[in-house]
Amino acid sequence: MTTDFQHPRSSIHRGADDLLTAGLGAEGLRSMAPPAFADPAAATPTEARRRAIWSNWRGIADLSPAGGYGTLYGSTVAVPGREFQALATVPGAQHPHRVMVQIPDAFDRAARCVVVTASSGSRGIYGAIAVAGAWGLPRGCAVAYTDKGAGTDYVDLDAATGFAVDGTVTARPAEAAFHIDAPGATGVAVKHAHSGDNPEADWGLHVRQAAEFALRALDEALPDAAPFDFANTRVIAVGLSNGGGAVLRAAELGGDWLDAVVAGEPSVHVEASGARTLYDYATEAALLMPCALLAVDDLPQPPVAGQMAPVWAARCATLREAGLVEGGDTPAQARSARDRMEAAGWTGPALRAGALSVGFDLWRSVAVTYASAYGRFGFDAHPCGYRVAALDASLAPRPATSTERAGWWSDGSGIPPGAGVGIVDARAAGPDPAWPGLRCLRALVAGDSEAARRVQTGVSATRAGPPRVGLPVVVVHGIDDGLIPMAFSSVPYVDAARAADRDVRFWQVENAQHFDGFLALPDYGARYVPLLPYIYAALDQVTAYLDGEGALPADARIRTRPRGGATLDASHLRVPPAD
Repeated sequence: MTTDFQHPRSSIHRGADDLLTAGLGAEGLRSMAPPAFADPAAATPTEARRRAIWSNWRGIADLSPAGGYGTLYGSTVAVPGREFQALATVPGAQHPHRVMVQIPDAFDRAARCVVVTASSGSRGIYGAIAVAGAWGLPRGCAVAYTDKGAGTDYVDLDAATGFAVDGTVTARPAEAAFHIDAPGATGVAVKHAHSGDNPEADWGLHVRQAAEFALRALDEALPDAAPFDFANTRVIAVGLSNGGGAVLRAAELGGDWLDAVVAGEPSVHVEASGARTLYDYATEAALLMPCALLAVDDLPQPPVAGQMAPVWAARCATLREAGLVEGGDTPAQARSARDRMEAAGWTGPALRAGALSVGFDLWRSVAVTYASAYGRFGFDAHPCGYRVAALDASLAPRPATSTERAGWWSDGSGIPPGAGVGIVDARAAGPDPAWPGLRCLRALVAGDSEAARRVQTGVSATRAGPPRVGLPVVVVHGIDDGLIPMAFSSVPYVDAARAADRDVRFWQVENAQHFDGFLALPDYGARYVPLLPYIYAALDQVTAYLDGEGALPADARIRTRPRGGATLDASHLRVPPAD
């Protein structure tokens, strides 16, 4: 594959502005206040980058003092070096994706190594820095990133602005990483939802192009050691969540360009027993889980069940009126909703951890965004009438301010709501206002309308195949994952790969849920262990195997011990040793 990389730029990051933490260090990353912009309405490239790194570290890792990051596992050591960024386009796509390569000054020329990764969720280009950067950069590896066609390149339709490659606001379409020409339009266009490209179908190609960009960047940065190619440079892929799904899609691509893969809690769709697509179970959860949680004991806090109980009870009543649950009172309706979810494959631990996704309205966010992406609907053509915009106090759309706009690229997660951008629900009505829109979203799963067929076609294009023969693959998943339940994703993927005679290793981690970043909440930190230590350990063991110094990780059900009110230590994690 020959890729044309557009708008390339490079920058030097040393001293008080390193590659891994932008000079913030552990204490700066832990700060509750984001790094400020000198002009709140106009970030400089350095300011936008520093704040994006702060935001993405905090979204992925547990940096709380009792969580053990940087002392028990992981690293926030300053890593000086150079950074290269560009835009790349996969065949057939209308819009590019971002690619970035970080090359440490201590790059190991004797053991040439590239760690290639994809952002988790729909995050921007720094969305996997705590996953791949924290492991690869201190070891002297270059780290290559892709936002896999999603990211935080929001378009302000009112102001006709987007974001340049350097993360600053631009009104010049030719400079924007994502642009929509829509004179007179209002609101916000989000790349994942509104590019018209169904980026998930090309996740593997996004990862491959990021690896290619790494080789080009290394040629430029280290000309005396060039050429760098896949024959003389080791490439290991790693990712979490959607990033985990992306590296598994990369694993199925032909050629010997990739040496190993570690996929954490992957969002991956296969045809196998028990498998369910993200859109299927997300829309089911959006409808049923608020009610079902009233019948689940010992919910983690927050969200606080006592505060949410009236809202969840209203959902139970709505479900009963629609004939989707049984029972003459709220407790009976909640048990009916819970039983229905368990019959569909949800485990008790996944339901309990799913309370976080309900509390933050994440199921609706996923369903709205992915319906647009799968069906390739424009910003103003969502089949269920949803739009995206800045909102006023009454939740009505309004133009964004210049200060809000300046922070989108750094602060956003790639899907609304967040960073001052919300979901506009044209169907909202009645005592359970989200219900009409959610029913519409759910109907797209198996309906026969034109819109439903478009969504179903998009979903089918995301189906994963088995990894390349002989490629080492390790899958790591938390048994308590409530966002991407292991039973719907990793378990059927591993089963399907093994049925195709592929040697995939599988770590199942007890007491681990989906969001390490939320372990800073006391009750979550007390009852759940982080998943990142197991990703790093799997990378360590895979690297030792490639070096001829150990075996591939053996399958394991890892019996962890939550830390409660104590500080995390090795006895809580019980990471499997290398053979």
